[in-house]
Amino acid sequence: MASQDWFDKDFYTILGVSKDVGDAELKKVYRKLARRYHPDSNPGDAAAEAKFKDISEAYSVLSDAEQRKEYDELRAMGSGARFTAGGAGAGGFEDVFSRFSRGGGGSPDFDDIFSMFNGATGSGRGRGGFGGFGGAPGPQKGSDVRARTTIDFLTAAKGETISLRGEDGKPFKVKIPAGIGDGQKIRLRGRGRPSPNGGESGDIVVEVTVRPHRVFSRDGRNLRLTVPVTFTEAVLGTTIEVPTLEGTPVKLRVAPGTPSGRVLRVKGRGISTSKGAGDLLAEVQVAVPDHLSDEQREALERYRAVEPSENPRADLFH
Repeated sequence: MASQDWFDKDFYTILGVSKDVGDAELKKVYRKLARRYHPDSNPGDAAAEAKFKDISEAYSVLSDAEQRKEYDELRAMGSGARFTAGGAGAGGFEDVFSRFSRGGGGSPDFDDIFSMFNGATGSGRGRGGFGGFGGAPGPQKGSDVRARTTIDFLTAAKGETISLRGEDGKPFKVKIPAGIGDGQKIRLRGRGRPSPNGGESGDIVVEVTVRPHRVFSRDGRNLRLTVPVTFTEAVLGTTIEVPTLEGTPVKLRVAPGTPSGRVLRVKGRGISTSKGAGDLLAEVQVAVPDHLSDEQREALERYRAVEPSENPRADLFH
């Protein structure tokens, strides 16, 4: 800004703080005012935009210890002074002003303020933004548009391109990547709302809900399922078939004496993603019949008479 503005503008008054304000209070006041007058909060309001520039300008000087000291010294020389650079009577003023011709000196804490607004971090820096004195806001990214969709388990596992309808009622396509999980988001860059001042368009962010499967569940890239076996299959051992996500069953060997809860693994038959494929994890569960014929009951009674005598719950009491 022109050196005369250091006389004309009372940065303390602009921010509404006293001349002995501390750094913490200064920052607190600045953030409150910036949030109130930021262009994103006041679209199309030229007065608010001008106020925001004044606030940013004031904070950029007062938040820098060296610049604040120089500003205070300059203001103390006389707020009513008028001059033209190099003109008669400028004298010592020119030496003082030369200390400020450094391209704007320190900058406001833009990372703090821009973090308060969606997608605006850094959008004004290095492109004619608020970093320089008197600069206009730089191009800002447009707002994101959020959408939701619910897909079935197989679509999530295999991936598919689906159609959704946008805010304007027009359909758009979304590629569902293989292996996407429940609650994950897909970002379509540049497909959101346009920028208000020539910047990048926002994004469409689609949150995906995956319907549960009646047989399988997800464990990272692994697929889990519960496989019932009979008592005799678990005790004597057997070979069983279990389903896969592809539809083709695989055979699994159940070793003799397999207890409930043991997990049998089939390598590479889980969820396939760009990072690799998981496994199929089959948890064995011994199925207890809820109805027995007289003959079956008699057979079990004979077995009970000769079954091992150890107490399977003994370890619970040690």
